[in-house]
Amino acid sequence: MSEVRFDGRVAIVTGAGVGLGRSHALGLAARGAKVVVNDLGTATDGTGSGSDAARAVVDEIRANGGKAIANGANVADAEQVQAMVDQAIAEFGHVDILVNNAGILRDKTFAKMTLDDFKVVVDVHLMGTVNCTHALWRHMLEREYGRIVLTTSSSGLYGNFGQSNYGAAKASMLGLMNVLHHEGSRKNVRTNLLAPTATTRMTEELFPPAVKDLLKPETITPGLLALVSEDAPSRMILGAGGGCFAETKIYETRGVALMGDDLSPEGVLANMGTIRSEDGQTLMAGAFDQTNKYIQMAAELRGIPLEAKE
Repeated sequence: MSEVRFDGRVAIVTGAGVGLGRSHALGLAARGAKVVVNDLGTATDGTGSGSDAARAVVDEIRANGGKAIANGANVADAEQVQAMVDQAIAEFGHVDILVNNAGILRDKTFAKMTLDDFKVVVDVHLMGTVNCTHALWRHMLEREYGRIVLTTSSSGLYGNFGQSNYGAAKASMLGLMNVLHHEGSRKNVRTNLLAPTATTRMTEELFPPAVKDLLKPETITPGLLALVSEDAPSRMILGAGGGCFAETKIYETRGVALMGDDLSPEGVLANMGTIRSEDGQTLMAGAFDQTNKYIQMAAELRGIPLEAKE
């Protein structure tokens, strides 16, 4: 297998002053990419600001012979994001790779969480990702090349106590990726999700010392680099942690078709075992695949012939 290189490529990495983002920025630069190191320099809850961390990463990249610039844009501010993209294009001529990594935490149970704390987390994770991606979307389509990674989380995919705001924001990445894949892949713009488990500022208190060493950000970055490489897939959810990598997929069960008296809440409950059975489950390529499946099942139950699609 040929070596993965990013010579001639330009990448923007958000939240790249520390933790995962720093590791991603250094990994891209080490393999030839020019990197825009974005970091607002906030605390883990999003308060405060300062670009010292981003500048330190830039200095490290330059000391190793790479090219990088620092940027302190707040990803939740669309105007600042556009200015960052404009700076990147003015400095390097184009942008090929976007790593949406910036994030904050304001953990509380849903009962104790304020709506302000819910909204600010969604604004940074979801709208921050939307702002950065939208600012580059036409640029990538016009150049017919782009590699975009959205950062999701097991808290969004599977749930985690006390993280309703974070989980909702991270789960939303799935829907965004699915649509961007459909709209961008025809122009060689590939979008994927990274679901990392790492010891960073946001998670370091959750793990004992021995586990912290196993889950360093550097064990995840190889997966990120694969997702933004020339041969990257599209529409993949890549789980990563401790040098372990797996794909998360969402399946739909075969299900049942109901009619008559069975088409009732009682009928649905009576058939719940069949509805939830994994036998015959399938992946759905798109929303209309599910619609067409239901049409076919309902028509078969009722004996309605359907014209075959050519």
